[in-house]
Amino acid sequence: LCNCSAAGSASAAECNGTTGQCPCLEGYAGLRCESCAQGFYPEQRSQRCRPCGCSPAGSSSAQCDDFGKCQCKVGFTDLKCDRCSNGYYRFNGTACEPCQCNNHSKTCDRLTGTCLHCQENTKGNHCELCKEGFYRSAHPSHACLRCPCSTVASTGTCRIQPGETAPRCDRCKTGYTGLNCNQCDNGYYNSDSICVRCECNGNVDPVRSPSVCKPDSGECVGCLYHTAGFHCEECEDGYVRDPEGTNCTEKEATLGPETREFTTSAPNASTATSFSTAVINTTLSPTTVQTILPMSSSDNSTSAFADVSWTQFNIIILTVIIIVVVLLMGFVGAVYMYREYQNRKLNAPFWTIELKEDNISFSSYHDSIPNADVSGLLEDDGNEVAPNGQLTLTTPMHNYKA
Repeated sequence: LCNCSAAGSASAAECNGTTGQCPCLEGYAGLRCESCAQGFYPEQRSQRCRPCGCSPAGSSSAQCDDFGKCQCKVGFTDLKCDRCSNGYYRFNGTACEPCQCNNHSKTCDRLTGTCLHCQENTKGNHCELCKEGFYRSAHPSHACLRCPCSTVASTGTCRIQPGETAPRCDRCKTGYTGLNCNQCDNGYYNSDSICVRCECNGNVDPVRSPSVCKPDSGECVGCLYHTAGFHCEECEDGYVRDPEGTNCTEKEATLGPETREFTTSAPNASTATSFSTAVINTTLSPTTVQTILPMSSSDNSTSAFADVSWTQFNIIILTVIIIVVVLLMGFVGAVYMYREYQNRKLNAPFWTIELKEDNISFSSYHDSIPNADVSGLLEDDGNEVAPNGQLTLTTPMHNYKA
């Protein structure tokens, strides 16, 4: 009997009459077609022989184990060795090559080779670039270091120019300058680590003085058009704002006091002394008052009131007069109070009476005052004044001496 496998042979009743070999179906082998041929494996559920299907590029042989797992080459994985392992990508559609990520990533896209999850502040298809805000150092490690550029003062990006070792910021924002954009540009000053535009009210010329204000305080430098002040907001001495309040114009010339010289002879003097006097027109009255004031003993001296206006002079004179009047009134009041005090002291009815068992001791404040008249101190007509200054008190029943 042939006894061929019903699953693996073409006919269970036919076989070779000499050898007994049954006609096997594809994927089957053996005398009775009971086993799987090379490149096939028995399916666990149906026990039928299924082709291994190993990738010729990724597997080391066409044979697989009983579970259909092929033997993969380095860089290949999966059941049929038809997929690249982690860290490899498909090169030319066939071979799996290691990812080219410059040691900044271990994984890449298995089809395109684009690196994934670049580390150490890198980016790019092969992690060959630095992220924004970082630059490639000149050190052999070529690590990406953070740019010394503030995002407030610059774009935050930088690069090392050929032949240089330190990075240079790509572009500074308005008001900042320097390799790292950490300095204030002309026309700006540092205010709490921020460059602020100088406020000079348009009264400086950037061409004549490139640094229009001090970089540390903001004080304007080289004020023009007769201006002055921290922000060139004031007019220089001798200049005032015009009616529009825009320009500084020179003050109108004020006529100074007229001067003339006269000579006086001092007693017991052999030479005459020359005095410079000023004729001052006062504004307190419509009439003109000529006042002669000695100004200096030298012919080359200058009038002390040359720069004083008429209004200021009148105020000074009025103030002096008021002070003198107040002082005089105070002096008169003090004299009056002192005299009143003396009069009260002379006329004060100050008495001291001491009563004893057999007599009365009576003394007056006036006893110590020479020529004091004490005759009228007692209103009683019966009282008498003894020559020695004792007073006699007379009552209906007793007679007392003091």
